[in-house]
Amino acid sequence: MINVLVVDDSVFMRKLISDLFTNEIDFSVIDTARNGKDALDKVKRLKPDLITLDVEMPIMDGLKALELIMAECPTPVVMISSLTRAGAVATMQALELGAVDFVAKTAGPISNIAEIRTEILTKCRAAVKANVAQLVKKQTTGLVQGYKPVYSSLSGLTEERLIAIGTSTGGPRALQEVITKLPGNIPCGIVIVQHMPPGFTKSLAERLNSLSSVTVKEAEHNDIVRSGLVLIAPGDYHMLLAREGGKVVVKLNQNPPVGGHRPAVDPLMESVAHIFGSKAIGVILTGMGHDGAKGIQAIKRQNGQTIAEDQSTAVVFGMPKSAIELGVVDKVAPITGIAAEILRALSKQ
Repeated sequence: MINVLVVDDSVFMRKLISDLFTNEIDFSVIDTARNGKDALDKVKRLKPDLITLDVEMPIMDGLKALELIMAECPTPVVMISSLTRAGAVATMQALELGAVDFVAKTAGPISNIAEIRTEILTKCRAAVKANVAQLVKKQTTGLVQGYKPVYSSLSGLTEERLIAIGTSTGGPRALQEVITKLPGNIPCGIVIVQHMPPGFTKSLAERLNSLSSVTVKEAEHNDIVRSGLVLIAPGDYHMLLAREGGKVVVKLNQNPPVGGHRPAVDPLMESVAHIFGSKAIGVILTGMGHDGAKGIQAIKRQNGQTIAEDQSTAVVFGMPKSAIELGVVDKVAPITGIAAEILRALSKQ
């Protein structure tokens, strides 16, 4: 049984969310809280397995409460708030502070929880299994130390190479750990699928861009893939690559979701394998489910190089585990070592 603490300043929303869990056989709502201070007191006393947390509340808001909860009584948290859609920056802050995931309430004066019921339940079930200890750890930034001599030998090589990264739950923090360690003059492009709804991928890209030596942006249709540029698939769009006039460009589409995801990792990596062959490097980071396993298999079949995050640091080990179990991963490393493995892989090409 998953014991849940529901935190929201609205009596109506507390009732809606509580009823959603009460109707499931594997959840039990042990209490509710009306603000962050009330939530912190009850977390310490009741020690729930999971917390759903609103952002905008009186006395103590959700972000401050989340910071204190993760510092004093680390617990899996899923943010459920209208602000997570309108204020994507607040969502990035929540994920950085240690929230496992988030769900945006539907727009309007009264949110229709029924419309996002499946999403809430799926993410909450995954959150309970998350590696919360990894979320509590402070992230490190800065270029990988000790690998500049290896990297310097790459500068004269062809740019006909590409790094493709796929991730989901826990991905924003994992990407920050990896992307901020890559040098700005890296001799290839980087493409990323992070499972996120519309609006949030732009905020993620802007955050990573502000912290990194490489340039990071939300991908747009017909963007040209180039060295030192990181392109993140926009929410609700699949991202593929195609050759046009001697260049590799981004093609966005809204074809049906793949494995429940749009964007999905598999279609991107399959197109990368087709275009770059043995010059592709596929990377699978933390996330629930198995998206990316077929894609990284396609890269491996073309003799590209493949890397997956180790279970010890993955917030949710589903995606890396699925790829590893297919037997198509060359290197498995903790998140702190992924950037170094990427640079090593480049040095071999």
